Amino acid sequence: MNFDNDQRIVLTLDAGGTNFVFSAIQANKEIVEPVRLPSETRELEKSLETIKNGFQLVMDKLDEKPVAISFAFPGPADYPNGIIDNVGNLPAFAGGVPLGPWLEKQFDMPVYINNDGDLFVYGEAIAGLLPKVNQLLEEAGSPKRYQTLFGVTLGTGFGGGLVHKGQLFIGDNSNATEVWLLRNKARPECFIEDGASIRAVKNSYAKNAGIDPEAAPSPKEIEDIALDKAEGDKAAAIEAYRELGEVVGEALSTIATLFDGIIVIGGGLSYGHKLFMPAVLEAMGGPIKKYDGGELDRIVQKTYNLEDESALVEFTKGETKQIAVPGTGETLAYDPLKRVGVGVSTLGTSEAVGIGAYAFALYELDS
Repeated sequence: MNFDNDQRIVLTLDAGGTNFVFSAIQANKEIVEPVRLPSETRELEKSLETIKNGFQLVMDKLDEKPVAISFAFPGPADYPNGIIDNVGNLPAFAGGVPLGPWLEKQFDMPVYINNDGDLFVYGEAIAGLLPKVNQLLEEAGSPKRYQTLFGVTLGTGFGGGLVHKGQLFIGDNSNATEVWLLRNKARPECFIEDGASIRAVKNSYAKNAGIDPEAAPSPKEIEDIALDKAEGDKAAAIEAYRELGEVVGEALSTIATLFDGIIVIGGGLSYGHKLFMPAVLEAMGGPIKKYDGGELDRIVQKTYNLEDESALVEFTKGETKQIAVPGTGETLAYDPLKRVGVGVSTLGTSEAVGIGAYAFALYELDS
């Protein structure tokens, strides 16, 4: 699936709790200066009017009519039917609002709504990490190709998404890959998001530095402290990102037992991957106990850090060999090494969401 040369235009929206950012994409590229309007989160009539005005302002910049509207919107939601039931940062939509059908009547075009974590992974599967990995495998002469991508976003929350053979897996209740409710390895009685988010890094730094959490610096500042680019408690900064990696690594280990492919990490905290990725790999490559005291590998596959050049070379090389087809005199390439690669977004989270929204709309139209 490649829409790099597709001339159809799709309107998009990045719906945050502070701003609604509207744009238009053609051939996998943004073609207008985005329109940014303050989010109306509490009054439904005002929120709907803002959304309608934002899309209209983008349309006024275009020379031709778009073929669809496609965007991410916070859930809970019945995404296939375009019904939003958000009671968190967008309480105006509590109780169920058919946003998709309403927009279709306003603009007379199809409307597709998804979760931002889903669209992030879809974008990376279409034009990001997944095709990059497969290109590297081809260049290395490997017969292996990956068709499955799982992704998580590390930011204000811990989101997820899954794409297999070009299709986004949403689930029967629009509730697939709700990974934010996995158990937290550091505190098993708690959910993972409290240990795998911006607040987790800040709280960990504050605890280890002996300061009030309210006084904790931003994750970027904590990253800089760990890398000797800023003043602060270096040991606390390093430990904050190590703890993040440990928690995320255990979650990805659980996830990797349920799917088999590549893992991509996005979100604002992904920029600190050099600090947390070693702990992720340690967790995924470590043991799990048996009742008799023995140990097993945590997951079947061998885990590789795709951001490490030497590991990437080893991953793409694999264990390819030629094996004989009995009785034919023919051989075929065989790579028995079961492996999972963990990498960081190649597009950037926001761009990946936009491309994911664009590709999803065109895929649905063509289907």
